[in-house]
Amino acid sequence: MGDWIPREEWVKTQPQALVASCVMLLDDQDRMLLLRYGPGQEGASGTWWLPGGMLDEGESPWPAARREMVEETGIILGSEPCLIGIDHRTDVLGTGPVVDYFFAARLATGQQIQLSPEHDQHAFHHSDDLPNRLAAHRQTLTALYAAALAGRAVYLQEGLPV
Repeated sequence: MGDWIPREEWVKTQPQALVASCVMLLDDQDRMLLLRYGPGQEGASGTWWLPGGMLDEGESPWPAARREMVEETGIILGSEPCLIGIDHRTDVLGTGPVVDYFFAARLATGQQIQLSPEHDQHAFHHSDDLPNRLAAHRQTLTALYAAALAGRAVYLQEGLPV
């Protein structure tokens, strides 16, 4: 019979992971919004990726995705989440495991992108005309794009469809 330890001690022995949320915002031509990290963004400057970021303490994935969209683009998303993917990465830049939630949304007519100081450019792309310098796997974006158009979710490991 194993040694019993109190739950609060047992929890400390369990794996810890960071959690992030991103949004694939599609325009009326089914192109996805990508943002380019500006100067001073350690290791990411000049690379393109979806709007998003890490959850704040006590925040859940969909509210975090909505908050990140407002912070990075000025776009206010509706209240209904559309989950299109989950990715588990075992180690991200030495921080340990990260679980990413990906949501899809549509750009409402007349909404304009207002970039935060974190980014210096934005562009809309189809999955077959992505920029060369992406912040992560091209396959991640193509799998998420297909999931968004199909209205389903995809499971990823290390950014690649399983």
